[in-house]
Amino acid sequence: MQFGNKMAVLSGDFLLANACTSLAQLQNTKVVEMMSSAIGELAQGIYYENSSLIKENVLTDDIRISAWKEQVFLSHCVLLAKSCQAAMELAKHTAGIQNMAFKYGKHVSMSHKLNVDILPFISGNSNDSLAFGLNSAPVVFHQEFVGREVWIKQIKEAQGKGDLIDYSKLQDAIKAGKGVTSAIDLCRCHGNSALEALECFPPSEARSALENIVYAVTRFS
Repeated sequence: MQFGNKMAVLSGDFLLANACTSLAQLQNTKVVEMMSSAIGELAQGIYYENSSLIKENVLTDDIRISAWKEQVFLSHCVLLAKSCQAAMELAKHTAGIQNMAFKYGKHVSMSHKLNVDILPFISGNSNDSLAFGLNSAPVVFHQEFVGREVWIKQIKEAQGKGDLIDYSKLQDAIKAGKGVTSAIDLCRCHGNSALEALECFPPSEARSALENIVYAVTRFS
């Protein structure tokens, strides 16, 4: 275990060193600053996410969707958002265009994360009943709607011997509420925001490809 941790740290250091070398070769201090801050925020987000995953088989904290979005932005969105912004900086576009690129990266990443969280609740594969986390978007929405007391009761009702959670039973309770549909609405809302950010760019194959990415992560049928 200790050896594995050391190898993980060394591998991370190696990748970070290579990234820093490549950034330096761009000879653009603004881009270096953007990507450095993105890497730092990403590490912070992953740390918080892993901390919550450790607690997944116990009763989770009373997290709200606003706090969930802040955490997901750090762990899933900030790197792509600032990468898009940095690409526009390297292409010498205006600050306004850079801001739109940042918004596109942010919103399409958020839509993708929501899509991943939603799929286990709408898939016809019964094996997917175990493939959702207690801190996923539909669960967070469900907890907000039913209240903390009811949520704790539902978790306890889904617990069997040894306090193991019957995820299929818990999934049924969540699907019966408004959590899944609310997560789908939020996913499409972020998708629309991503498409709006692309309107500042002229029609082209590249823009169409970026739009198709949005369509792919907001489609559930």
